[in-house]
Order: sequence, then structure tokens, then C-alpha cells
Amino acid sequence: MIETLVWTALALAVIGVYLSWTAGRLDRLHSRMDAARGALDAQLLRRASVVIEVAASGALDPASSIVLYEAAHAARQADEEHREVAESELSQALRAVFADAAQVEAVREAPGGEAAAEELAAAVRRVPMARRFHNDAVRAARALRRHRKVRWFRLAGHAPFPLAFEMDDEPPVDLADRP
Repeated sequence: MIETLVWTALALAVIGVYLSWTAGRLDRLHSRMDAARGALDAQLLRRASVVIEVAASGALDPASSIVLYEAAHAARQADEEHREVAESELSQALRAVFADAAQVEAVREAPGGEAAAEELAAAVRRVPMARRFHNDAVRAARALRRHRKVRWFRLAGHAPFPLAFEMDDEPPVDLADRP
């Protein structure tokens, strides 16, 4: 009888340790996902800020400046549920304005334009990487949260189900190829 109780207690202890380890792993994945979301937000804000600076610099024609400025401003002011669409529209505006390599060269030839073009190129290259890191963290957290043990024992607590950030983040070809 005592031997059965000892083995049962040992089995329950092992199960408890395993569930605790799984809950800790899930917590670390959620922390990683939150950090990646913060980095993504920072890169999106940086991109919008650089686009506004380029649009206001006078290096582009007025129509292109207005298109870029309005798209960047909309991306910065968008609420969370419309942010993906606003950021996609900014990407589309960047591709439309910088579809011609002459536009990139016009920015580079303006006073202070070399640095602005390099900063813009860096900003549009970093957004897809930040989004990929965030979506990878979301994918890992979702995979663990789908396991039965996580659902049955409610190891995720009251944390909302993680959602990926889906947007059009294709950079303009002439800006993406810059060193």
C-alpha cells in the first residue's frame, strides 16, 4: 500500500514538474513574441519617420511627396486593428514612388540626400526582417498552445491567442539593392 502511494506521489511530482517546465517554456515564448512585436513596432515607426523626412525634404516632385507623406502619416496614426492595412499601403506607396531609379537618384542628389537615401534603404530592409522574427515567435507560441496538455491544464492562463502581423512589406527594388 505504501509503495503504491510513493509511486503515485512520484508520478504526480514528475507530471507536475513537466507541466511547470511547459508553462515556463510557454511564458518564455510569449516574452519573446512581445519583444519581437516591440522591435517590429520600432522598425515600422522608423520607416514611417524616414519616409516623412524624405517626403518633406523637397527632393521629390510634389505629387510623390504628398503620396508618401499621406501614406506614412496614415501608418503612424493607424489604430491597432487597421495597422496592417496602413503599413501595406505605405509599402505600396514606396514601390510606386521609387519604381523608377531616377527617383532614388533625385533623393541622393539633394543636399543631405545621400544619408537620407541610405537611411530609407536601411529602414525598408529592416521591416521584413522584424516582421519575420515576430511571425516566427508567434508561430512557435501557437504551436505549443495547440498541444492538448496546454489546453487541458490551461497553462497559457488568460493570455490572448497570438496573432501574426500580416502586411505587404516588399521593398522597392532600387532601395532594397542599396548596400
